Amino acid sequence: MAALADMMGINPPSLYAAFGSKAALYAEVLDRYSRTSPLTEPLAVPATAPAEALADLLHRAARIYSADPAATGCLVLEGERSTDADAACRARTCKAASVQQLRAVIARTHPDRADALADYVAAVMSGMSADARAGHSTERLIAVADIAALAIAAMLRAD
Repeated sequence: MAALADMMGINPPSLYAAFGSKAALYAEVLDRYSRTSPLTEPLAVPATAPAEALADLLHRAARIYSADPAATGCLVLEGERSTDADAACRARTCKAASVQQLRAVIARTHPDRADALADYVAAVMSGMSADARAGHSTERLIAVADIAALAIAAMLRAD
């Protein structure tokens, strides 16, 4: 908090006065991230077929995750592993909301496959995030997205 306050040009008590606690600041950051993330744009277009929206989501993730090689991790995934129980709970809640958004998109056309496929997409995205932190290139992550998109399309075609 001291480093953040210093970067903002304020003192730590002012930061605490504005947000109340580290957990409340983290919750505010998670909320803003959820509302403004360019990742979810493809999911917000109801006319887009789920397979297309999910493929677009994965390709965006590949580019965004690999854009900054100095990034040390995903805000939500790293937060889930926090030793701060409140922060970890908030991160899990944020991730659950993201998975629910995936489920809703899939359920528009395939309600019987929505749970498994949403979990699959979330797992692929988690792996892509970890791989980006390990130094995988955009091209490698896009290859993963391409393979996952094929699996998603096959799953949605299966009767």
